Amino acid sequence: MFTNKTLLTGLVVLVVAAVAYFFLSDDASDGFGTVDPNAYRQQVAASREKKNDFFRTSAESPFTDKTSFSGLRYFSPDPAYRVVARLEPFADKTQKLVVTLTDGSEEVYDKYAHAVFSLNGEACRLLIVKLKDTYSILFRDATSGKTTYGGGRYLELDPKLMQENRAVLDFNAAYNPYCAYNPGFACPLPPKENNLPIAIEAGEQYVAHE
Repeated sequence: MFTNKTLLTGLVVLVVAAVAYFFLSDDASDGFGTVDPNAYRQQVAASREKKNDFFRTSAESPFTDKTSFSGLRYFSPDPAYRVVARLEPFADKTQKLVVTLTDGSEEVYDKYAHAVFSLNGEACRLLIVKLKDTYSILFRDATSGKTTYGGGRYLELDPKLMQENRAVLDFNAAYNPYCAYNPGFACPLPPKENNLPIAIEAGEQYVAHE
């Protein structure tokens, strides 16, 4: 979930993020159950290479100097970071969340539900927000500002894997906002309640000079 000074760029980014996530959710998994580790890792690697190709060649890439772009950095794919969460929907479907962006502006999102799950032996609870047809989690964790972007990362949810008050959260698909790579982009900041005390060593990493 990104925003820019131009609507078109933001839409393109959303499509790329969604395609990457859907790709991870098909052949290597049996829906809400387990995944085949080898097939899963292959699909994650292929999805990441597609994103690198997009960043390397597209006019919508946040990297202005594409000749020096050598690819994004990632944690190794780990099926343990693909978890099934219990959803706690809001009784009041009209609840909103005002989110501050990195440029000081604000956006309003629908509060969809809380995702409750266990990871690395810790009980976790994250707010899911909705903007049009996109369900997202904006979060920080113990890696933020160290091995991942200090402003937090995003995770898009596949509506096909959100059924009967359950949802698959695949943190291997967690990604940095465009503003991590280009200050010309304005990106939503995670709400305070989505600060996790544990380290999510999955998804995109970040090095400041990149």
